Amino acid sequence: MAPTLTSPALRPAPRPALRLAAGAAVLVACGLGAAGCGTGGAGAGEGTGVTVTATSAPGGPTTPGGTATLEPGETPATPGRPTGTAAVHTEVPRGEPSLVTGVRFGRHATFDRIVIDFDGPVPGHTVQWTDELVQEGSGKPIDLGGRACLSVLLTPAVAHTEAGEPTWTGGAAPTSLGNVTDVIRAGDFEGRVLIGLAARSPRPFRVAGYTRPDRLVIDVAH
Repeated sequence: MAPTLTSPALRPAPRPALRLAAGAAVLVACGLGAAGCGTGGAGAGEGTGVTVTATSAPGGPTTPGGTATLEPGETPATPGRPTGTAAVHTEVPRGEPSLVTGVRFGRHATFDRIVIDFDGPVPGHTVQWTDELVQEGSGKPIDLGGRACLSVLLTPAVAHTEAGEPTWTGGAAPTSLGNVTDVIRAGDFEGRVLIGLAARSPRPFRVAGYTRPDRLVIDVAH
């Protein structure tokens, strides 16, 4: 059964940078995993990262491996519970940065689904758990209230208009979700957008990219 996605008003958040565990210099989505057509590896085993290089053909999927592209109005099939906790890193050919236009949420029986929407192709991304979130520039730690954080680094990407107005802001996730509690707008600088997903615990996750419309889907187990 496909999830019901909602788009609640999200409150502005300070623009921090993420400090990743084990010295990883990437943005990680707090507590999330993605499912569906994928620009990233899904269900990777613990202890090993997954790195893939995706190419994007006109009208085709943004993922290696020949995943079929969904037609407008179609909903991705609901997969089972995510099983991997390893970092996922996907690269795409460098080009014009894609614009982050919003973040949506949905709850499945065994996982929360977070959907990041883009105006432009799904950008490269790194998704992994981190134990500390610090503010960009000042390095001041952000209080996560003891929660886990799955970090998501998008590149090339921007989250503001040419006039400098933000196109998306962070805030609390719907209370109906089983694990993810907040979405933090942690950075938007020089073609890199950093998003932190705060979660109750660092559960398995998966990541996947879709076209028509362009979006990155992250599923995080309850």
